[in-house]
Amino acid sequence: MKKYFIAALLPILSLGACHKDLASLNSNPKLFPTVPAASLFTQAERVLTNTVTTSSVNTNIYRLIEQQWQETTYTDESNYLINARNINGAEWNALYRDVLNNLRLAKTIVPTDASIASADIQKNDIAILDILQVYSFYYLVTTFGNVPYTQAFDANNNFPKYDDAATIYKDLLTRLSADIAALNTNAGSFGSADVIYGGNTTKWKKFANSFKLKMALTIADSDPTTAAVAAASAVSGGVFTSNADNATFAYLGATPNTNPVYVDIVQSGRFDYVACNTLVSYLNGHADARVGKYFTALADGTYKGSAPGAKSNYDSFSHVSPTLTAPTFPGLLLDFAEVSFYQAEAVAKGYITGTAALYYAAGVQASYSYWGAGDATAYLLVNPYTPTNLAYQKWIADYNRGWDAWIETRRLDVPALVAPSTASSAFPVRFPYPIAESNVNGANYKAASAAIGGDLVTTKLFFDKH
Repeated sequence: MKKYFIAALLPILSLGACHKDLASLNSNPKLFPTVPAASLFTQAERVLTNTVTTSSVNTNIYRLIEQQWQETTYTDESNYLINARNINGAEWNALYRDVLNNLRLAKTIVPTDASIASADIQKNDIAILDILQVYSFYYLVTTFGNVPYTQAFDANNNFPKYDDAATIYKDLLTRLSADIAALNTNAGSFGSADVIYGGNTTKWKKFANSFKLKMALTIADSDPTTAAVAAASAVSGGVFTSNADNATFAYLGATPNTNPVYVDIVQSGRFDYVACNTLVSYLNGHADARVGKYFTALADGTYKGSAPGAKSNYDSFSHVSPTLTAPTFPGLLLDFAEVSFYQAEAVAKGYITGTAALYYAAGVQASYSYWGAGDATAYLLVNPYTPTNLAYQKWIADYNRGWDAWIETRRLDVPALVAPSTASSAFPVRFPYPIAESNVNGANYKAASAAIGGDLVTTKLFFDKH
């Protein structure tokens, strides 16, 4: 019996002699032992831009809420049914899991990433990663209100508390100011891994200041003191001065990195959207040349939109412009037109010096130029600067950026978008928390809901004081 036992042990002993570290057998020598920070950054840029750009009814329905587009057959989203497709959950997951978490991980890798050439580049990389984190949290707090922040990525805490939205917002402004100060424009950053600015730190600094201006004006009604200081600081630091500064994400002509609107409409073979009458009627009524850049003309050369919330015959109305549905049409995170309009508002409020009418005119022309609509001089003569016209121009220029249009119409109440007669609720001024939050993080969900005044689409958020 002993002989058989020893014979059976020999192969095992032999194996142990050759591989003392059995765990190494599970290592794939062809894979990177760690993920480069640049790869995580590129992926975060891509998912972030896709999330704010897509027209998928599963993720982004703001063009419908803002009555820029209207659905044809399935009109749930035009009538504010948000939870049915878990749209709020999809946005929440995309920003927390796929954007913010990737940016957080990249920040932990940068200090030991051997591929980064110098300490100055490391410092710039960390600042840029944080700028995009601030950008992402901006959309979370202006959409939901109180959200997980200080405990959001604590691996030892599966049930993070929700922080006060206004407190988060002030901290975001503090972080953004620190990031601006940290950026060294004499050094590089992510290089070609940065799809938005190609690693150009000067452009990132302009972007950060411009976004700081945007954040300042967003809270102009709720915290004018903070808004005034932030706006003045942003403008003095240097904001966008032309469309060449726009924060754009260049999509490619081949999948899977094409324009998501192309994917949603053309590649998918869908006929789900037509123009909405609310926007088209305003453009037509003001002889706005952008109407032909936003939508297609009918056979008689006119532009026609469907009523908000109503089922619509696809062939009876104008369609989304083929410019917008091209596979390479870029995603846009922030542009010169928007920044000009914020400067006009900042002048009117006394936050900065200048002439509001000139900034207003620069914004309109920037939007005209971006869409290839020509010279806006004649248009401006009959649509001069007024506070109301400024608010309308923001809404028009934010075409294809419905999320931003929704933030502005909530805080300015212009245009006064009326809920369709078939809507499931009043016009939504916030999104409810994802159902998963109430199921999994119930105690903190209930506390957050009570703190903001109820988890309802009609609960106004901290910045919305009109």
